[in-house]
Amino acid sequence: MTESDLPVAQLTPGRWGDPAQVVELPTAALEALKQLGVHRPPAEPDGAAAPAAASRPSAVDRPELTGPQLAFLTSIVGSEHVKSDLDSRWAHTRGYSTTDLLRFRAGDASDMPDAVVYPGTHDEVAALLAGCAFVSLAVVPYSGGTSVVGGLAPSGRFITVDLLRLDQLVELDEVSRTATLQAGVRGPAAERLLAERGYTLGHFPQSYEGASIGGYAAARSSGQSSAGYGRFDQMVVGLTLATPRGTIELGRAPMSAAGPDLRQLVLGSEGAFGIITSVVVRIRPRPTERHFEGWRFDSFDAGLTAVRRLAQDGPLPTVLRLSDEVETAVNLADPDVLGGGSGGVLAIIGFDGPYNPATADALTAAGGQNLGEGPGETWRTGRYRAPYLRDPLLDEGALVETLETAAFWSRIPALKTAVTEALVGALSTTPPLVLCHISHVYETGASLYFTVICAQAADPVEQWRTAKYAANQAIADAGGTISHHHGVGTDHRTAYHSEIGSLAVEALQAVKHTLDPDGVLNPGILI
Repeated sequence: MTESDLPVAQLTPGRWGDPAQVVELPTAALEALKQLGVHRPPAEPDGAAAPAAASRPSAVDRPELTGPQLAFLTSIVGSEHVKSDLDSRWAHTRGYSTTDLLRFRAGDASDMPDAVVYPGTHDEVAALLAGCAFVSLAVVPYSGGTSVVGGLAPSGRFITVDLLRLDQLVELDEVSRTATLQAGVRGPAAERLLAERGYTLGHFPQSYEGASIGGYAAARSSGQSSAGYGRFDQMVVGLTLATPRGTIELGRAPMSAAGPDLRQLVLGSEGAFGIITSVVVRIRPRPTERHFEGWRFDSFDAGLTAVRRLAQDGPLPTVLRLSDEVETAVNLADPDVLGGGSGGVLAIIGFDGPYNPATADALTAAGGQNLGEGPGETWRTGRYRAPYLRDPLLDEGALVETLETAAFWSRIPALKTAVTEALVGALSTTPPLVLCHISHVYETGASLYFTVICAQAADPVEQWRTAKYAANQAIADAGGTISHHHGVGTDHRTAYHSEIGSLAVEALQAVKHTLDPDGVLNPGILI
């Protein structure tokens, strides 16, 4: 199986991924939850189990769109592409953080759009943005809908502009090895389109089944194969942006000294400056062979030294990942035997192309023990099943969520300790299990990705908000960035402003005012 063999997951509110893909927790995991004080919620009065999916709201406590507003929207895209029914709006409410899912399960209908609009061309997107201010409509761009930082929950009333119909491979330049993809193309669909011509994008985030090209660009996504292919913002060589004041096209050449690189201003802007309708991305020949294997180190510090040496001196594999002692013991690499890991720490390396023995030599010299292809292949084939674990964990009464950061190598050990201690302290009444791994490396530093599991308190939404605030403060104090690849949204906005400073925030606000003077685009997101 390769990534281009995976189907696009038709996400449903309140539960991750394809509803047909159900992951049951193994006995070892259920026993571990008991040790954390996790208890399955009591059955409903009629004897049925507590709801595992979203409790669809029966009513919406606000008026419908006005006649002039609906008339404007239908004049741009046609009445068949404007949906104001409850099901369509509910399906576009919020994203897929744990707090999002908990609110879905409770039937919380706040943050619901007033309508969902499906433009079919760039010109229709531009026309929608140009006219929305005149009919008092705020706009949230939507493609995959996989935000986990409140990126789809702006302040005030709004409509959602879903780019589902912008799903084409527009052009493939085999000489330059670039492809122009519309923003609504989902990850698996993009890989299939490119594979037909013998190419790959090589971008495989864990949200891959549901995420889209436009979302990758708007949130500065980073995929698991970043060591070999780079982050998505490194893949983008051009883009088209629709704004309320007109269209911006960027990327005349792969590199330029003609002023600041405005592509980088748009990448990561999360729909606050405009809607990305297409991107031009670097592509590479599809690999004819792939190799994955596991390596054991005695400690996280030993593994950290090994992956740093590879990042700085090479040779880098396509995939390079290091789990700490707790994550290795829990064994997230294999959902089928969750909780059945061994001692030490586990590193995963993978090659798109021929196996490079020099990488293995470097790991051996750093004290690594080659565990063979078994752990590597298990991780490769099971990694997209890992997000499906969250739903049965929530069903059992556990609180499970993730957060991530990045820092320079010299700060990584202290940052990891600080965030772990902050989470343990903030969740002291429901003692947590805190797992951590590195999955993205650079010459100068790396990311840290934390998974937290504990018993749910009476108010699990507030429980996590308190823990996340403590973690955010620890990240700032230890010199990390508030986000490596999840983005800013609303969850990280305050911490992001502190990180970049008030003058930088003013500069971004000036850009927004120029491109979006009436503030119709994703109000409250990013800035």
